[in-house]
Amino acid sequence: VPEAPAGSIWANASTNNYAAAGMAAEKMFAVIKDKISAATVAKPVRIVVMNQDASGESLLSRGKGFRDTMVKLIVDNTSLGFDDIAVVGNVAYIAADSPTKGRKVFIEMVVPASAAATDATNSAQAILNRAVSDNILGIFCSNEATVKGLLAATDDGATLKSNPNYRNIVAVGYDAGEQQKRAVRAKYFLGSVTQDPYMIGYRAVELSYKAYKGEPVGDIDTGAKFWDYSNMDDPDIKGLLYD
Repeated sequence: VPEAPAGSIWANASTNNYAAAGMAAEKMFAVIKDKISAATVAKPVRIVVMNQDASGESLLSRGKGFRDTMVKLIVDNTSLGFDDIAVVGNVAYIAADSPTKGRKVFIEMVVPASAAATDATNSAQAILNRAVSDNILGIFCSNEATVKGLLAATDDGATLKSNPNYRNIVAVGYDAGEQQKRAVRAKYFLGSVTQDPYMIGYRAVELSYKAYKGEPVGDIDTGAKFWDYSNMDDPDIKGLLYD
């Protein structure tokens, strides 16, 4: 909890956003691995991460989790090395130990001009305008707002499949919402990561009761799940997907 007075927070029941976004990277990588492996200096590839801002802890953790997991997956599972990768874009998402010298794979961290919906849409459109020239393989939207921005720029996702310039882009989202659910069901998006609001509430009450009784408590990761068209109606997923 940012800026909480010392001693006021006994424990948190929350999503490990870093790990959850790493799950998104794993799902995307499985689809684009061969294209990444074929990247060269003459024909590099690009993966874009859209983050609504560069200040919120949850969004920073998601962007960094996706970034770090994607770098590790590339190094561990292709012939490319750390020095073939460059993390570029918003400096808040570039760590001191991030690769920055590579010229074969670019992981671009994008933050719209503001949190306004129009800026998210404009940012998404600017990315799509470079889809061919930058050989963009995938776009990860780290919250519902950036998902909506991408959907607004692509006729609710339809042109991600109908436009020949976009049809090879693998899009992955975060959270849910009616628009995103339609896009995933139609297979415009590969899928998305959902938090578990039920467990957040359940564990929060459990921690509160334990703290009240004087029992030791600590932070709990309430988990996240990846959902796509094939499992979004399953009982253990459906209840987590809000409209």
